[in-house]
Amino acid sequence: MILQLMIVLGALWVGSRYGSLALGAISGIGLALLVFGFGLKPGTPPTDVIYIIIAAVTCAGIMQASGGMDWLIQIAERLLRKHPDRITFLAPLCTFFLTVLVGTGHVVYTLMPIICDIALKKGIRPERPCGVASIASQVGITCSPIAAAVVAFVSISNANGFNVTIPGTLMISIPACLCGLMAAAAASYHRGLDLDKDPLFQAKLKDPAQYDYIYGSTTTTLDKRIPPEAKRAVFIFLGALAVIVFFAIFQNALPSYDTLRGIKGTDPLVINDQLTLTADQLVKAKIHVDGMTEFFKKPLAMNLVIQIVMITAAALMIMFCKASPKKAVAGPVWQSGMVAVVAIYGIAWLADTYFSNYMGEMQVMLTDIVKEYPWSIALVFFMVSVLINSQGAVVVAMLPLAYSLGIDGPVLLGVLPSVYGYFFIPNYPSDIATVNFDRSGTTIIGKYLLNHSFMMPGLICVSTSTIVAYLLSMIIY
Repeated sequence: MILQLMIVLGALWVGSRYGSLALGAISGIGLALLVFGFGLKPGTPPTDVIYIIIAAVTCAGIMQASGGMDWLIQIAERLLRKHPDRITFLAPLCTFFLTVLVGTGHVVYTLMPIICDIALKKGIRPERPCGVASIASQVGITCSPIAAAVVAFVSISNANGFNVTIPGTLMISIPACLCGLMAAAAASYHRGLDLDKDPLFQAKLKDPAQYDYIYGSTTTTLDKRIPPEAKRAVFIFLGALAVIVFFAIFQNALPSYDTLRGIKGTDPLVINDQLTLTADQLVKAKIHVDGMTEFFKKPLAMNLVIQIVMITAAALMIMFCKASPKKAVAGPVWQSGMVAVVAIYGIAWLADTYFSNYMGEMQVMLTDIVKEYPWSIALVFFMVSVLINSQGAVVVAMLPLAYSLGIDGPVLLGVLPSVYGYFFIPNYPSDIATVNFDRSGTTIIGKYLLNHSFMMPGLICVSTSTIVAYLLSMIIY
């Protein structure tokens, strides 16, 4: 069991070293070793989550191809340039809400150089807003109604008896994560030396070439013309989000279908004194037996609602907003989303294969701890996320295990923000890009790897968000 766990962790570590598609693909090597080498029964691929990501990313990618994303970035830039002295607080709010709207943190690359430029022109150390803004772009994933992490949490929770909705989840995660971000921004407000007192920065300015590089250009989207079609695409996208939230709140408005379910407490059906069938087995075989199974009206599942609404919205943008599908496929939103699909596919399948084969042993080892300290599962989520660069993959891989250990749904909802831990090792694309966008060189990956610009705001944000979410969940649920 320990050897196989080392194979799982080794596959994740090697995959994270290569990055991008390799994280999911190299997980396949670990899966092959477990199945063909050790004879473990393969787990279940997370197909529902993957379908949702494909639908949401396709819709967001089409909106980007129409120019709609440029309009959103332009609105954010106007806000930031209007209040440059408050950029340490406003920048993370902008990147956070962009991620909430689109469902992926990769939409912020255009905004990051703007944040750096505004900070430099105002004489603010760029590390302060840039570090927390990069964290905020990933924190928003657990607050987005179309993000895989949120939808997976809701669907897995419902399957395990905790009937929470997407709005019910966001009612906890959004205020909690905003509290965490503001705490991180407050801690970053006076972080490091001011630029006029920083000897390393001042030494750079003495070199004319460096001075020109740092102050010589202005990054902006304000001079970009936004066509009417781009604005229409944004309105279609926002309308799609509104429809999803409406159906999540008023599920009685959804179409419902006759569905077979077992009646609890019934005795098994014995056929010819040889074959014994339980109610669950009859349901799987789609056999109705009076007194053992019954039909009930089940509304359309929310994971299907999201897929239908998102691909419909994408089609409307193509037809009425001059959005080019070829341009969408070439865009960063669609490409990063497909990378996430492969990552979740490989990682979650590998993890499910391991944990499903050792569920009994896991329960024996962890049940006493989580019964005494149920919040400690947050530490497990965080540590797994350090290795897995996907919050959706952490939820899909670890949440079923958490429920099997007997942890209550409200507790797991309270610790949902802890599934973001991949800032700990600064190898995620948004962090690396932020370092490169900061022309002042104040946003850094330190000499010792872990002493980087994202560690402090990340730890403060995630810990504060988790504590606030836990308290809110205990009060509301």
